[in-house]
Amino acid sequence: MNVLFMGTPVFAVSILEAIIHSRHNVVGVITQEDKPKGRSDRPVPPPVKECALKYDIPVFQPHRIKDEDAVARLGEYDADIFVVAAYGQILSKEILEMPRYGCINTHASLLPKYRGAAPIQWAIADGEKETGVTVMQMNEGLDTGDILYVNKVDITDDETGESLFNKLADAGALLITEVLDKIEQGDITPIKQDESKATYAKMLKKNMGELDYSMPAVSLERLIRAFTPWPGTYTYLGGRVLKVLKAEALGEVEIPAQHKDIYENTAAGCVAETSKDGIYVKTTDGYLKITELQMEGKKKMPAGDFLLGCRIKTGEKLG
Repeated sequence: MNVLFMGTPVFAVSILEAIIHSRHNVVGVITQEDKPKGRSDRPVPPPVKECALKYDIPVFQPHRIKDEDAVARLGEYDADIFVVAAYGQILSKEILEMPRYGCINTHASLLPKYRGAAPIQWAIADGEKETGVTVMQMNEGLDTGDILYVNKVDITDDETGESLFNKLADAGALLITEVLDKIEQGDITPIKQDESKATYAKMLKKNMGELDYSMPAVSLERLIRAFTPWPGTYTYLGGRVLKVLKAEALGEVEIPAQHKDIYENTAAGCVAETSKDGIYVKTTDGYLKITELQMEGKKKMPAGDFLLGCRIKTGEKLG
């Protein structure tokens, strides 16, 4: 089949490359505009554009995909199907109905759970044990189309947003060519999503990374892993931003007997104890043991090394 690919970030690159190396033909790539990055403020091409240019595939970067001239341009491609993977713009009904086989989307969750912008991070933060990649037939809703194929992936206890991102990108690449083959052969049965099981993975913002010690320790530990590397998690120490990179959750039942008095007389968000192994911060149900951190303007380091140059007193408030 002739495929028109729509995608933007790194997640979409492995999926694009899988199609390029298959028996299907990528006739063009649609991606977001180049955007300024870094101190130079120089426009940088998105990863999908760089991949397309490497293989000499024509690239189109419309400011708004729904504009009349952009829609007309899409009609010029001799495409049997549009494949979408984290493109970043909503497609109109006119676009969805343009190719012979419609538009399919590769989404990083087990739909209908975690529809929306950040399914990878929220699956970890919510303590899910598995997630996956779903290929769906697109409609006008937000990730509401019929399910065509699913590839499940386990979430490990030490999973981060970054490691799960890589797993799902690989899973999507393995899945997409098989789905395209089955669509072409007419050997696929769409399954409607169960709306009663739908959840929404809201878009991430930088301020979501501030740690709230009124939350259970296990929830904070999951959030730290989920938001690695972006948007990251942080707290405040003496009015300065302190990035929290790694931590362990210690529930109340796990607190050693000799530490009970310290724990019971410490407020949530306060440092109950420090050691070469970590900084113990009280939460609603135990300690968050911070093991790796980074003060603003400084390099990241283990908690023990950090404490050699920054003395933190028992009872000191974080946040």
